[in-house]
Amino acid sequence: MNRKDQLLHMEPTMVLVLLYGIGFGRRSYISNDILSQTMIGNYFKIARRSLARSKMYSLINIVGLTVGIACCILIVLYVKDELSYDKYHQNYNEIYRVLHAYREASDKPLPAPAPGEYQVWGNAPVAPALKADFPEIRETTRFTSPVILLLQYKDKRFQENSLVFADSTMFDLFSWKMLYGNPKTALTAPYSIVLTESLARKYFGNSNPVGQAFKTDDNNVLTVTGVMEDVPSNSHFTFTGLISMSTFYRVRPEIFNIWGYVDFYTYFLLNKNADINTLQAKIPEFLERHKPDEPNYTIAFEPLKNAYLHSEAKRQPGATGSLANVYIFSLVAAFILFIAGINFINLATARSMERAKEIGVRKAVGAHQRSLILQYLVEAVVISILATILAFALVFVLLPMVRNMSGKPLPYVDLLSWKMITVLIATPFLVGIPAGIYPALVLSRFKPALVLKGKFHSSDKGIQLRKGLVVFQFSLSIALIACTAIVFSQLDHLRTRNLGFRQDQMLVIDYGGDGQVNKNIEAVKATLASNPAVLAIAASRAVPGEFFPNAGTSIALRSGGMQVFSPGLYEIDVDFLPAYEMKMAAGRAYSRDFPADLEQSLVINEAAAKQWGYADPKEIIGKNFEQWGRKGTVIGVVKDFNYQSLHKKVEPLALRMAPSEMLSRLSLRIKTTQLSKTISELEHTWNALEPQRPFKYSFLDQAFNEQYQKDVRFGEIFAAFGTLTIFIACLGLFGLATFSTEKRLKEIGIRKVLGASVASIVGLLSGDFIKLVLIAILIATPLGWWGMHRWLNGFAYRVDIHWWTFGMAGLAAVLIALLTVGFLALKAARMNPVKSLKAE
Repeated sequence: MNRKDQLLHMEPTMVLVLLYGIGFGRRSYISNDILSQTMIGNYFKIARRSLARSKMYSLINIVGLTVGIACCILIVLYVKDELSYDKYHQNYNEIYRVLHAYREASDKPLPAPAPGEYQVWGNAPVAPALKADFPEIRETTRFTSPVILLLQYKDKRFQENSLVFADSTMFDLFSWKMLYGNPKTALTAPYSIVLTESLARKYFGNSNPVGQAFKTDDNNVLTVTGVMEDVPSNSHFTFTGLISMSTFYRVRPEIFNIWGYVDFYTYFLLNKNADINTLQAKIPEFLERHKPDEPNYTIAFEPLKNAYLHSEAKRQPGATGSLANVYIFSLVAAFILFIAGINFINLATARSMERAKEIGVRKAVGAHQRSLILQYLVEAVVISILATILAFALVFVLLPMVRNMSGKPLPYVDLLSWKMITVLIATPFLVGIPAGIYPALVLSRFKPALVLKGKFHSSDKGIQLRKGLVVFQFSLSIALIACTAIVFSQLDHLRTRNLGFRQDQMLVIDYGGDGQVNKNIEAVKATLASNPAVLAIAASRAVPGEFFPNAGTSIALRSGGMQVFSPGLYEIDVDFLPAYEMKMAAGRAYSRDFPADLEQSLVINEAAAKQWGYADPKEIIGKNFEQWGRKGTVIGVVKDFNYQSLHKKVEPLALRMAPSEMLSRLSLRIKTTQLSKTISELEHTWNALEPQRPFKYSFLDQAFNEQYQKDVRFGEIFAAFGTLTIFIACLGLFGLATFSTEKRLKEIGIRKVLGASVASIVGLLSGDFIKLVLIAILIATPLGWWGMHRWLNGFAYRVDIHWWTFGMAGLAAVLIALLTVGFLALKAARMNPVKSLKAE
């Protein structure tokens, strides 16, 4: 290469040095404007050359930041969806709902109910009473729990499980778009129904169905009066159709005046200038006017904005979210990005010796500190720009997988919203400047005299900072490993815990309380039981994990008086307890040998016996009871079984013999061999017996475990992002180890010449990093224990946190660090010492 070519390939700063040496580099001959324009123009050129010159370190930084930014974008989309629930309603800030507290009678005045004592499910008359008494309330609306109806249109017949009765004012509060029909009148007339778009398409295709009629299994005709858009996924309650409340009134008018009958959710729209606290203060007088005979019943108001993430009330109309999970994922996003930034800082400061001469020369020719700082910030921003572009592309690739994992729609259009685009434009600066500011300050403070004389070396402070950042990275990584292990241990506990009843091999046929089936229920059971694969069969109104009512129940106390409580209620037949293999703690189960059991006997669980003051369940056997018009004696106490999610403790429960018209489920314990054949045979038998009702079945264990779907998704997402955090930390450790090894090649060569073994050299190079990981274990253990202790508090039945979980997590981190550093150390230890010494 001739001298001209050498000059062309030199760094701009070196060219300036040459010019300065031959007399053309004096600042007096170059104007400040020209120099400023030249330097600004060169910032990006120098950044590009610096990245190209140090390909491996640049790659580590870019990959780390890419993964970190991509994770943050995905978590932001998830958190954004969690925080968006119900916000699509125009009156979002003015909508409230009524919470009810039904507390047991007491001789002493009771304090105000705690948040967990309220429930959303309540009575019908509270809505018109509130509207009549308080001008602050603009409008009220009610809807019921889902009802099950068999709808038939021409030759199409389906059992629908997500229809609700709703007031005609439903569309005055909630902002669902009506595609066909008038929202003001659609739910006014009896026997009218508004369909969601998906349900309308199921029966009528893409045509306008307004005016068409359904036949129902209860011999009624429902006329379609409207079609609305599907309820958005970010709604705290959903349905597939609305039946006019006047239809329900035609069937059971008496319950609309009973304050103790519970089957309604009540919402109201507050005037914009009204104060909800003032309204709440008037409730005691309101209840005194309307319910003076029930001092233990009260109501409270909850804003719609609290319904999904902040509500502690029971009996929600739909799924609720977890504010703790939102905080956890937000912290994970911050940690991931912070760890990626730490990698940048560590590698930039570690390589300070490589750039010391460049900085010394720049300062010698008159570069100011602020221009040097700007130069290195530009380099950091350039890396961040590249990482952001790659992260955005990575998000497009990973989004379908995250959708499946989270169960959320997360549409691509969210990435193209103006808010997200603004965030993406700002990201290179929000990430690059904070990550680059410390290395820029450190590098710009080098003293040119020491650097050019070769007397400059890394400071102890810089080395300690890098070690501290590595400790921080691995503390988070170890904590995440341990937390992931505990999360999956808890999820496994949910799936494998003995619930106190048989849930595997249980096939449940949902026939929606069909009157024809219930008329012939014993014959239907006998015919299905004749299949050799059916081991047991029972009928009930509900099965574990499903909806159940509460029943006001009086049982005699030890003192002889009667005490009223409202346990949960399962309405069952005589075969239910043996079919589910539930064990008795005292007394006996229902039996065909005792005809009086149908009307005069009651079985409760152990929790209910304790609620009435009987620690020994045997003592409540024979006590008198009264429940929903029945009188008799308690004949048995069943051992507690988890009929609800393991998030809750077993609550008091009464298991009552149901009249046949109240039954709606058949539970079949079946052999699992040749399962497809068995189901096909059962369907054939059912269609022959009850052709009017579709054969709709599910498996109890799968349905019951759906209660934990959010927990499972949380575990999968947590594990995925935790793994990526560890990957980014290891990426940074790999870069530091590479740099450290390169700097010690001469030392390694000398040690090998003097007889050092490969193992001793590997131990020497790995030892410093392993010490840092061991320190990280000590920091991560209390941090992770505290976080998981808080998370596990959300479960009534939880695993214990063992010390060895963190020990295993620490061991995993040590092994990861050894694999990361050990590979480089082994490579360096096997190198021919002649090459390293000759290179020096």
